[in-house]
Amino acid sequence: MRKLILSAVIILGGLSVQASIPAGTTVNSVIIQDEYTEVTADAIPAAVKSTVEKSFPNTKLEKAYKNAKNEYKLEISSGDKKYTVFTDASGNIIKK
Repeated sequence: MRKLILSAVIILGGLSVQASIPAGTTVNSVIIQDEYTEVTADAIPAAVKSTVEKSFPNTKLEKAYKNAKNEYKLEISSGDKKYTVFTDASGNIIKK
């Protein structure tokens, strides 16, 4: 008898939780991404180049990108390994 009552409570509890979510409800989520546009190596400020050379010796700059906030996304490589580094216009490394 206990098992029957316990089963009924569990089933009714599960139905009440399921019924509390309105049908047809949609959830919209917005992902905000900083849009980076590719720039040439000449367009990178000297402070950014200096930071990369000091912080990551023996690496080669593959591609550089810039966003509206004057932040730079730099793709660098060392041998067969590739890294992505984010900096501001002053050359400070940004953690993303």
